[in-house]
Amino acid sequence: MELFPSDPSVNLLPLDGVVNYHGPILDRLEIVRFYETLFRQIPWKNDEAVIFGKRIVTARKVAWYGDSDFSYTYSGTTKQALAWTPALAELKGRIQGLTGTVFNSCLLNLYHHGDEGMSWHSDDEKSLVTNSSIASLSLGAEREFRFKHKRLDQKISVLLENGSLLVMKGSTQTHWLHSIPKSKKITSPRINLTFRSML
Repeated sequence: MELFPSDPSVNLLPLDGVVNYHGPILDRLEIVRFYETLFRQIPWKNDEAVIFGKRIVTARKVAWYGDSDFSYTYSGTTKQALAWTPALAELKGRIQGLTGTVFNSCLLNLYHHGDEGMSWHSDDEKSLVTNSSIASLSLGAEREFRFKHKRLDQKISVLLENGSLLVMKGSTQTHWLHSIPKSKKITSPRINLTFRSML
């Protein structure tokens, strides 16, 4: 696995997009506070997807928040945004200050352990602002995050540390797929928050 220094000015991708890894942006006490608050207070629900006409319920759980009751459709299912909690609003403000980008929504994922992952995909739904930034905050277990170019033989991996921020920008979703591979070695949960800009 190719590891990168946490210098947010470095582009992890060699072409066709921009990905910046900030490393941990929260201290240890903040990580514990936000992780425990989100784990307890978010109304987590199993994710659903329609694959080859079949409705699949995933072990991974999700929640969807926004400035208003945005609907978000992906993998054949639609979610209505909930109102920001104080913890989410605080994190949103912190990340907006770091990135200089205003976000109006957030998709949260709860992975209970390494047997739960995410297959190759792009966040390129029509309801997202084209070429807008997506800021991904990780809390809990460290997980590998992979990128694969859609046309070329290019692959990149980065280890997402506890409390770290990764930002995907520009044409990244157009040209690259990303995934979270499964791993039997990981036995603890990870909460992932992806702040987005909806139309």
